[in-house]
Amino acid sequence: MCKLSLFFFKGCFSNISAFMYRLLFLLFLCLLFVATGAESSHTNNWAVLISTSRFWFNYRHAANVLGIYRSVKRLGIPDSQIILMVADDYACNSRNLFPGTVFDNADRDMDLYGEDIEIDYKGYEVTVEAFVRLLTERVSENTPASKRLLTNEHSNILVYMTGHGGDGFIKFQDADELSSEDFADALEQMHQHKRYNEILFMVDTCQANSLYKKIYSPNIVAIGSSEIGTSSYSHHADSDIGVAVIDRFTFSNLEFLENRVDIKSKLTIQDLIDSYDPKEIRSTPGVQSTYTQKGLDEILITDFFGNVRDIELHSEPTKWILPDEQNDTFPNYSDSSFVSHSPSGLTKPMNRKNKGKSVPLRLHYCTFSEFCSATFFLFILILPFCLQFAFKMRR
Repeated sequence: MCKLSLFFFKGCFSNISAFMYRLLFLLFLCLLFVATGAESSHTNNWAVLISTSRFWFNYRHAANVLGIYRSVKRLGIPDSQIILMVADDYACNSRNLFPGTVFDNADRDMDLYGEDIEIDYKGYEVTVEAFVRLLTERVSENTPASKRLLTNEHSNILVYMTGHGGDGFIKFQDADELSSEDFADALEQMHQHKRYNEILFMVDTCQANSLYKKIYSPNIVAIGSSEIGTSSYSHHADSDIGVAVIDRFTFSNLEFLENRVDIKSKLTIQDLIDSYDPKEIRSTPGVQSTYTQKGLDEILITDFFGNVRDIELHSEPTKWILPDEQNDTFPNYSDSSFVSHSPSGLTKPMNRKNKGKSVPLRLHYCTFSEFCSATFFLFILILPFCLQFAFKMRR
């Protein structure tokens, strides 16, 4: 009888132990699902900004794209990860009363051109073919890195376009057209070749909303300035320059970005859309999303207009070198063990393994949610052992 009772107890304990390990496995899967669902695989940001128009009377389109260019740089995306395409050189146009400048406001308090600008495609380089090849990486092997979109499956990409368009197309320099079907197919090629994580597509043109209707690839939000059959309007003109200097839809976006968004902002795409006033824009903006697991109120503005911080913490004093320095002479930056930011143009501390190479720096944060997840995970791991110990003590 005692042997039978002991056998029964061992069998019950074995069943309980097996059950607990099954429960541990299920809880681990749930935790893994929650963690992967909550954390984005987004690790880098890129922007493709393009004005497709030529001729002086389209000055506002250059101002549109340069205004967006200024905003994404202010929020942290470096020129090395921005592809800027401008089809005409308005700053050097003979009609420009203010040579070497481009303004997006009649008060002319901010020169968008200035000295800190890098245009990657200009003049007749801005074509439909060049744009599609850029997106799909079907470029010549001799194409410099500055003219290539070097993205991967962890890249969030902002694509902004402005110019003249119609139902299902946008014109390039009044000579060619990019159709909504061709654009959608280019995005699908990017998806098939794992060239993006998420894309925000914004377009400011007449009948802009028709340009994203054919998009079928996942994780893309598209925002257009005007419905099919309606126009997109300029905001105001500068009497000295003699033409309109910005469009209403882009003006609304820049007003939101410049006045309400910084690198730590928690504002979402939905907040941006809610800020649109059709009476002020004089057209009806539209939006389309191909996300399946995210709502627009869960997608941060800074996921596209900002940049993943590229900083690392060091526990010891560090020495820095310029990227082009190949000798053993190091400037001394050892006044602090906490490196919150690196001096402009500097790379990770050099050693024998990475001498002369630029190595990305990254700041590793531990948020409250990550701390709770880690604690919960550790609790699940030790729970079966605690229960086994309790059963042994009862024996």
